[in-house]
Amino acid sequence: MSQPPLDTVFQEWHDNQALAEQMIPLIGSLYRRHNVVTTLYGRSLFNRSVIRILKDHRFVRKVEGTELSVQDTFPLVQAMGQLNLGPAHVDVGKLGVAFKKQGRGDALAFMREELAEIVDGHDPSAGNGKPKDVVLYGFGRIGRILARVLIEKAGGGNLLRLRAIVVRGRGDIAKDLEKRASLLRRDSVHGPFNGTISVDTEARALIANGNLIQVIYADSPADVDYTAYDIDNAVVVDNTGIWRDEEGLGQHLACKGVAKALLTAPGKGDIKNIVFGINHGDIAAEDRILSAASCTTNAIVPALKAINDEFGVVHGHVETVHAYTNDQNLIDNYHKGDRRGRSAPLNMVLTETGAAKAVVKALPEFAGKLTGNAIRVPIPNVSMAILNLTLERETDANTLNDYLRRMSIDSTYQKQIDYVDSPEVVSSDFVGNRHAGIVDAKATIANGRNAVLYVWYDNEFGYSCQVIRILQHISNVHFRKLPRASE
Repeated sequence: MSQPPLDTVFQEWHDNQALAEQMIPLIGSLYRRHNVVTTLYGRSLFNRSVIRILKDHRFVRKVEGTELSVQDTFPLVQAMGQLNLGPAHVDVGKLGVAFKKQGRGDALAFMREELAEIVDGHDPSAGNGKPKDVVLYGFGRIGRILARVLIEKAGGGNLLRLRAIVVRGRGDIAKDLEKRASLLRRDSVHGPFNGTISVDTEARALIANGNLIQVIYADSPADVDYTAYDIDNAVVVDNTGIWRDEEGLGQHLACKGVAKALLTAPGKGDIKNIVFGINHGDIAAEDRILSAASCTTNAIVPALKAINDEFGVVHGHVETVHAYTNDQNLIDNYHKGDRRGRSAPLNMVLTETGAAKAVVKALPEFAGKLTGNAIRVPIPNVSMAILNLTLERETDANTLNDYLRRMSIDSTYQKQIDYVDSPEVVSSDFVGNRHAGIVDAKATIANGRNAVLYVWYDNEFGYSCQVIRILQHISNVHFRKLPRASE
């Protein structure tokens, strides 16, 4: 079997590195000057390293079965820089595959035709619109990840501006601010913060990548007047989980400067539980209190919706294998919940989950169809949902996987459903994944009308990205997505 010369392989790698290096400022310019976010099969190329860009190109082979390199996409990114584009999310990966299949040619003409609806759509004099103020009430695991994502997305037409975090007083303010900054700066699961963070003790603020974030100390929502900090018409994201009904969350709405409240936990009563990509269309202009449901609900609902649309679901059982959470004990101690008092790092803990019932709030057609249970396991992050389903229509594993693969790359669920087809992946491989859930194709079982689906999810980062998508939606931050999904 013949092999390419060693020097040729090495030179090709260096050539691709050089092109990726040239790509980075072009991608940055498109983002900052035109509000154009470039992606590669749903994976953002903005603010990424050379190696990450090259790895994302390799990912295309796994989902499309065809090779794609920066040699294919660089001319397209170059061409985009020559066009006067309006705001959009542009998947240069999909366009690169199409360009390659047609035999390449004139990249500028190709992109002018493919992006016709946003060409000459940028008006430099129009500005970026009025940013929406966001306040994080609570600064725990989800609060800090939300802060990271909001800071990362600041600028480029995102129009979401993290203005403040609200925490309880801890005595020495200077020391408390340093602690908050340190927790944002370093994370044992998600790694270091991508940027710089400084503390302004006098202003009681954190400055992260140029974003001034006010730290407000309060024991209850009633203690805060946001207008005193020049914050108005804000969305308060409640990460505490203390209040889950309209009465409790309504305390935020009573504060000056607050327009809406968004809960990062399942809401009770008549509060709409939103899984972005599935039922965000149910959000009405007059809705002032919303829930982003749970991480597990966000992980399973998109896959359940897709499968139900194509094959029909008669009934099923959801078993979640979930990373331990902060409410569990490090060592055995009292806990009001059954079994949760036992040491989280030392035990698998059988417990309940409301995810199966919560599915109905996003997908009413699943009423009475699902049961659920949960096992907490000794890892700090990334969980799995096992969907054991009885279908209306017969299928097999290959057919089911092929359908879900297509949903992950060319449907309106592209940001919610990811897909992996490797016999070697484990939970840590999905830390930082921005999708609601990731279908593990190698684990899929389907025989006739019976199917078992394994869905991984980063219960911290992936869920936080879903919360951000709701924030964008209720703040009227909408982008065209090109090329258009076929479904």
